[in-house]
Amino acid sequence: MTTAQTPRGDPAGASKTEPALPAGVEGWMREALAEARHAVGRTHPNPAVGAVVVRDGQIVGRGHTAPAGGPHAEVRAIADAGPRAQGADLFTTLEPCDHHGRTPPCTEAILAAGVARVFAGSADPNPLVDGRGVRRLRGLGMPVWTGVLAAETDALNRPFFKAMRAGLPWVTLKAAVSLDGKLATASGDSRWVTGEVARGEVHRLRNVVDAVLVGSGTVRADDPALTTRLPEGGGRDPLRVVLDSGLQLLPQRRLFHLTSSARTLVVQVEGQGAERAAPLEAVGAELLSVPGRPGAVDLEAMLRELLRRDVLHLLVEGGPTVFAAFIRGGLADEVVLHLAPRLLGGDALSWLGPLGVDRMDGARRVRVESVRSLGEDLEVRALFVPA
Repeated sequence: MTTAQTPRGDPAGASKTEPALPAGVEGWMREALAEARHAVGRTHPNPAVGAVVVRDGQIVGRGHTAPAGGPHAEVRAIADAGPRAQGADLFTTLEPCDHHGRTPPCTEAILAAGVARVFAGSADPNPLVDGRGVRRLRGLGMPVWTGVLAAETDALNRPFFKAMRAGLPWVTLKAAVSLDGKLATASGDSRWVTGEVARGEVHRLRNVVDAVLVGSGTVRADDPALTTRLPEGGGRDPLRVVLDSGLQLLPQRRLFHLTSSARTLVVQVEGQGAERAAPLEAVGAELLSVPGRPGAVDLEAMLRELLRRDVLHLLVEGGPTVFAAFIRGGLADEVVLHLAPRLLGGDALSWLGPLGVDRMDGARRVRVESVRSLGEDLEVRALFVPA
């Protein structure tokens, strides 16, 4: 949806007379974006970054961020290029770092390789970065362009940017609903609202988030596994999070008895249901106590705790009361609706609980980003517009 852009102002505070962007470079940045997508959901707490090294009109090196503790995208692309990086252009979706963390600075690898020019997409809000790499490279005479396809590179790392700026994970609400917005029939039957293609897409989404969350009502109604089962096989299970303020869930539920490397985290209100903790812990559940009131955990407090556990992107899969609580609290960033060509009627269960809206001008607004077909169903993705 994004077209080629003029570079925005340099986030590093460099001169406003940055040279015009050379022709044709957006195509190379899109190659870097494609590389970055291989890293999405695999790099927390780091951002997913892609890089390509281009020499004489050919890509001679590619790389994307390794899992935390491994080399960054720029370093991997330069290593892939080897001696061909000398005099080449480097395209990276995020500005290069210039600090020692778990790995050495990317600027050192860029300088050591003899790269001629650097083109960067997003500015990094991490205060340890914040334009330092750009300033160092330019200070040594290297031409650096910033903000190349920034809207597209920014979109790739929304969870990381929100974590840096707000101290909270990015929250995506996802629901499969009928065309009239119903989650299940009046009797509670919800299998299956959408078709096979849309259900497969849910697993692709789980594959790239850090955690998936449901309320205890959804567990009691559907007994979900919350695992990733890609149609093509493979995939990674996210952390499973269940809201159960008073620890009412029985340890016999399926998500406590899975062969999975991911954990199940049960979130309770502090001081409630302590006498029921032992059976859940006995089947491997981890308990997280947060502030709240009877029947409702403090969602913001829970989100901050999840971020401390390196959860940058949280997928919320229901139910209606949980969806509404995130929206009322201003904690939802994005909604993904899979719409099926079915009508269930007014007595069926709506996907969204009460929001307390009594006037149209008080409606919670969203901005639709994309609409696409998933077999016989439609996927609508929208961002919540800040109030």
